[in-house]
Amino acid sequence: MKTTREKNLWQYGYRLNINIFFIGISIGLLMIFIGFKPMNIKQQEFVDVPLFQLEAFTLHELSQDGLVTLMKGSKAIRYNDRYKVFNIDYTDNSKNFIANMRADNGLYRDKDDVIDLTGNVIYNREDGLIFESQEATYNKKSAIAKTNKDYVIYRDSNRVVGTSLTYDNRLNRVKSKNVVAKYQIQEK
Repeated sequence: MKTTREKNLWQYGYRLNINIFFIGISIGLLMIFIGFKPMNIKQQEFVDVPLFQLEAFTLHELSQDGLVTLMKGSKAIRYNDRYKVFNIDYTDNSKNFIANMRADNGLYRDKDDVIDLTGNVIYNREDGLIFESQEATYNKKSAIAKTNKDYVIYRDSNRVVGTSLTYDNRLNRVKSKNVVAKYQIQEK
């Protein structure tokens, strides 16, 4: 039989081994905490997620007076505040003259009724006025079309070439820079 003293030594040794075990575990965890950096995971916020997509579509905007605008395209992606349209064909029937715009790509912003057109832009008004450029912006509220790229504007046999254009469809006024014009004067 074991004496009390032997039992106490055995229990003390057992406690000592358990303490050393937990101290070893604690040191190991501390080394892991200090030695290893937590993985930096990139989180992506999907703020600008498309709501839906259209293929070969036609959108009509109607009012009490009839058709206001017509927008066609081969594909459109609808976001919260805009449409991104491919092969856009946009007609504005809300002003004195009907204006039609075609381009490879268009971005129609709902909030301010502005259309940004890029790639082979053709602006055609019902009275025969046409201008072509590589990009243009059309503000539906003010009926102003702008481009800061080279453009060609023509009507019948009259032709104007320039480097920037601001065309007011309501007032029938054109502002431009670096203009070269060829026009015919009618004599009475």
